[in-house]
Amino acid sequence: MSRTEYRLITVNTAPERAKCLIGRVVEDVKNRYTIIHVANVERIEDVKETVDRERPNVLFTASMWTPEQAKEIVDIAKGVIPDLKTFSIPQGLQVDKGPDAVVEYIKENLPDLLDS
Repeated sequence: MSRTEYRLITVNTAPERAKCLIGRVVEDVKNRYTIIHVANVERIEDVKETVDRERPNVLFTASMWTPEQAKEIVDIAKGVIPDLKTFSIPQGLQVDKGPDAVVEYIKENLPDLLDS
Protein backbone atom coordinates (compact mmCIF):
# COMPACT_ATOMS: atom_id res chain seq x y z
CA MET A 1 0.00 0.00 0.00
CA SER A 2 1.49 3.31 -1.00
CA ARG A 3 1.05 6.25 1.28
CA THR A 4 0.30 9.80 0.32
CA GLU A 5 3.33 12.00 0.53
CA TYR A 6 2.47 15.30 2.19
CA ARG A 7 4.37 18.41 1.12
CA LEU A 8 4.32 20.83 4.04
CA ILE A 9 5.00 24.55 4.17
CA THR A 10 5.26 26.28 7.53
CA VAL A 11 4.71 30.00 8.06
CA ASN A 12 6.91 30.93 11.00
CA THR A 13 9.15 33.93 11.73
CA ALA A 14 11.64 31.58 13.44
CA PRO A 15 12.64 29.17 10.63
CA GLU A 16 15.09 27.12 12.70
CA ARG A 17 12.48 26.52 15.37
CA ALA A 18 9.91 25.55 12.72
CA LYS A 19 12.37 23.10 11.18
CA CYS A 20 13.18 21.57 14.57
CA LEU A 21 9.56 21.20 15.72
CA ILE A 22 8.34 19.84 12.39
CA GLY A 23 11.30 17.47 12.35
CA ARG A 24 10.13 16.05 15.67
CA VAL A 25 6.55 15.67 14.43
CA VAL A 26 7.67 14.02 11.16
CA GLU A 27 9.83 11.54 13.09
CA ASP A 28 7.04 10.73 15.55
CA VAL A 29 4.40 10.07 12.86
CA LYS A 30 6.59 8.47 10.16
CA ASN A 31 4.98 5.05 10.67
CA ARG A 32 1.66 6.57 9.58
CA TYR A 33 2.43 9.58 7.35
CA THR A 34 5.16 10.67 4.97
CA ILE A 35 5.63 14.40 5.50
CA ILE A 36 8.26 16.44 3.70
CA HIS A 37 8.89 19.95 5.01
CA VAL A 38 9.48 21.70 1.68
CA ALA A 39 9.71 25.31 2.87
CA ASN A 40 9.24 27.83 5.63
CA VAL A 41 7.89 31.32 4.94
CA GLU A 42 8.87 34.08 7.35
CA ARG A 43 6.70 36.89 5.98
CA ILE A 44 3.03 36.99 5.04
CA GLU A 45 3.93 38.83 1.83
CA ASP A 46 5.95 35.79 0.67
CA VAL A 47 3.20 33.18 1.19
CA LYS A 48 1.64 33.37 -2.30
CA GLU A 49 4.94 33.07 -4.17
CA THR A 50 6.18 30.18 -1.99
CA VAL A 51 2.92 28.23 -2.21
CA ASP A 52 2.87 28.75 -5.98
CA ARG A 53 6.49 27.56 -6.31
CA GLU A 54 6.42 24.59 -3.88
CA ARG A 55 2.84 23.34 -4.51
CA PRO A 56 2.32 21.95 -0.98
CA ASN A 57 -0.75 19.99 0.07
CA VAL A 58 -0.44 21.07 3.72
CA LEU A 59 0.32 24.46 5.31
CA PHE A 60 0.82 25.23 9.02
CA THR A 61 0.76 28.69 10.57
CA ALA A 62 2.81 29.07 13.74
CA SER A 63 1.69 30.31 17.14
CA MET A 64 3.24 33.78 16.79
CA TRP A 65 0.49 34.84 14.36
CA THR A 66 -2.74 36.40 15.58
CA PRO A 67 -5.94 34.62 14.50
CA GLU A 68 -6.46 37.41 11.94
CA GLN A 69 -2.96 36.99 10.51
CA ALA A 70 -3.34 33.19 10.41
CA LYS A 71 -6.63 33.61 8.51
CA GLU A 72 -4.95 36.01 6.06
CA ILE A 73 -2.12 33.50 5.47
CA VAL A 74 -4.61 30.65 4.92
CA ASP A 75 -6.73 32.79 2.58
CA ILE A 76 -3.66 33.73 0.50
CA ALA A 77 -2.51 30.09 0.31
CA LYS A 78 -5.97 28.79 -0.60
CA GLY A 79 -6.15 31.45 -3.29
CA VAL A 80 -3.31 29.54 -4.97
CA ILE A 81 -4.37 25.98 -4.04
CA PRO A 82 -8.08 25.89 -3.09
CA ASP A 83 -8.03 22.36 -1.62
CA LEU A 84 -4.89 22.95 0.48
CA LYS A 85 -5.12 21.43 3.97
CA THR A 86 -4.29 24.11 6.54
CA PHE A 87 -3.64 24.09 10.24
CA SER A 88 -3.13 27.05 12.55
CA ILE A 89 -1.39 26.54 15.87
CA PRO A 90 -3.19 28.63 18.54
CA GLN A 91 -1.60 32.00 19.19
CA GLY A 92 0.76 31.93 22.17
CA LEU A 93 1.02 28.14 22.54
CA GLN A 94 4.81 28.12 22.06
CA VAL A 95 5.30 31.05 24.48
CA ASP A 96 2.84 29.78 27.10
CA LYS A 97 3.58 26.05 27.11
CA GLY A 98 6.80 25.53 25.16
CA PRO A 99 7.87 23.49 22.13
CA ASP A 100 6.77 20.12 23.54
CA ALA A 101 3.18 21.39 23.76
CA VAL A 102 3.33 22.53 20.13
CA VAL A 103 4.60 19.13 18.97
CA GLU A 104 1.88 17.33 20.97
CA TYR A 105 -0.83 19.69 19.69
CA ILE A 106 0.17 19.07 16.08
CA LYS A 107 0.33 15.30 16.59
CA GLU A 108 -3.08 15.24 18.28
CA ASN A 109 -4.68 17.13 15.40
CA LEU A 110 -2.77 15.65 12.46
CA PRO A 111 -4.99 12.58 11.84
CA ASP A 112 -8.14 14.73 11.56
CA LEU A 113 -6.35 17.09 9.18
CA LEU A 114 -4.61 14.58 6.93
CA ASP A 115 -7.25 11.85 6.91
CA SER A 116 -10.09 14.23 6.05
